[in-house]
Amino acid sequence: QVQLVESGGGLVQAGGSLRLSCAASGRTFSSYAMGWFRQAPGKEREFVAAISWSGGSSYYADSVKGRFTISRDNAKNTAYLQMNSLKPEDTAVYYCATSKDRWLSIRIYEYDHWGQGTQVTVSS
Repeated sequence: QVQLVESGGGLVQAGGSLRLSCAASGRTFSSYAMGWFRQAPGKEREFVAAISWSGGSSYYADSVKGRFTISRDNAKNTAYLQMNSLKPEDTAVYYCATSKDRWLSIRIYEYDHWGQGTQVTVSS
């Protein structure tokens, strides 16, 4: 059974940074692309960033491009999301997910396993 556990969320002031981690177990981590999504209160879950199985390709939502960086360490079965220059509109529950295959996708239905989420709150 696949398990994903996010950590690293918290409360930060605008302009600050956080690093989210996603520890995976129960699947050959290096065989699948990983994604980060977020969901703010009253809004749908939205794509944030994705990375291919090898880490060689990544893609970002326009709203976070240049501020967030996705990475992975296949030896540690862990994916990361470095978030810099945080804004109040980044406030949301952040979820990591594993894709159904090796190649990254922005489509939520391409991801079949999800973590429980970690809260990120950015104060103004």
